[in-house]
This record gives sequence, C-alpha cells and structure tokens, in this order.
Amino acid sequence: MNAPAALAVERVSKAFGGVQAIREVSFDVPAGTLTALIGPNGAGKTTLFNLFTNLYRTDSGSVAFFGEPLAGRRSDAIARMGLVRTFQTARVFAGMTVLENVLAGAHMTARAPAFAQALRLPAATNDERALVARADALLDALGIAELRARPAASLPLGTQKIVELARALVARPRMLLLDEPAAGLNDAETDALASLLLAIHRSGTTVVVVEHNMSLVMGIADRVLVLDAGALIASGTPAEIQANPAVVAAYVGQAAP
Repeated sequence: MNAPAALAVERVSKAFGGVQAIREVSFDVPAGTLTALIGPNGAGKTTLFNLFTNLYRTDSGSVAFFGEPLAGRRSDAIARMGLVRTFQTARVFAGMTVLENVLAGAHMTARAPAFAQALRLPAATNDERALVARADALLDALGIAELRARPAASLPLGTQKIVELARALVARPRMLLLDEPAAGLNDAETDALASLLLAIHRSGTTVVVVEHNMSLVMGIADRVLVLDAGALIASGTPAEIQANPAVVAAYVGQAAP
C-alpha cells in the first residue's frame, strides 16, 4: 500500500461574496519534495495556504495531511501535527528578542505540561534548556546568532523573515509552507535563501513555497504548480512549466493559442 501524500488537496473551492477565489483545485504534494506554487497576483496562492491551515474554511472539497483530514481542526492543532507556515509579511513579536521570537515557535513541541512550565518544575526546566539549545543552533545555522538578544522588530525586513523562518523550523515541522519568503530581499539574501531552502529540503522536510521570483523557483523546485484566477492550470517540472503556453499566457495576460 502506498504511503499517503504529505498534502492531498481534493476539489477545494472558496468564494468571498460573489468572487470565486479558488475553483475546484486538486493536487498532491509527495512527502520529501520541494514544491513551488506560482501564479499572477490575485491567483489565489495565499488563499490556498489559508485554507490548508484553516484560517479560512473551504466551501467544498477536502485537505488531508499525511492521510489525516484537516477539516474542523484549529490552526494551532494543525501546527502541532507538523504543518507550519510563514506569512507574506514577516510577523515578529514586537518587544521580544530574536531568541524569544524563535522560542515562541517551540511551544508546540515542548513535552512539559503548561502548569509545569509556569512553575518552572524540573521537567519544564530541562525542556526549556533543550529548546534554547535548539533555537541557538538554528540561529547559528541561519547566520544570525549574533542577533539573538536584539529586539526582532528593530531588524531589517529580510532579517525578520529569517527570524520567522527560524521560528517555524524550531518546531521541527513535517511540512513547511512559505509565503513569498524572498519578497523584499536583495540578490545576496535571495541566493542565501535558496541555499537554505535546499538544505531544509535535503533534511527531509517537505516544503511548499509561494513565490514570485521565478529564478529562485526554477532553481530549487522539484515540481511547480500554477494557479490562475483560482484554478490550477498547470503542474510539472520547472522545465515543463517554462515551456507551457498556458502559463506564459497567464503571466502576459494573453489568450493561449
């Protein structure tokens, strides 16, 4: 029997008022892959992420994570299952340091009960030490260890995005959903991000990335999914997508021949 897909999306639709944002979208994301989700502005990419994490409810269709239906689950419960996301705009906690921001993502994997953590009982103290060590190791791997005590909100946008990524990774996700991680980054930061995403992928984490930077997408993705006006119009390897006339038409606003 074949193992279930990391993410199975079956005929998902969503409308807002009279606007059909997502139109019966279906696809699977195999475990261990790096998949890019692309499309023109307003195509529905972020809406799909919001549906996967139940920030929005689907009007119809289903989403399953490693065979487990996600309907009716709270967003925090989905995160504890191992499906973790970032957002288009970096969401760091103002008034907290870089390290504190990263540790905020670790609560979903802490073993000690909340009351033990609040009272700083031995089990909670040991867990906290382990989490701090894990967070510090991530900050070092991401090249921002020297910023651990800095207020996260005082950092440049590109660095805040790295902090948010560290916060997602500290939870040891099975799947990482990244919403435009390269937005606002310069060329050097984008190159560093590409190397980082490939390293995350090689570690065994399944990655789905929404991105407008086509050079980045085509350089790192195993598979590319293309949305246009809420519908999935193409899927394939980067080379197949680049040669697909429907994809070219979607981006230039012309009818495909």
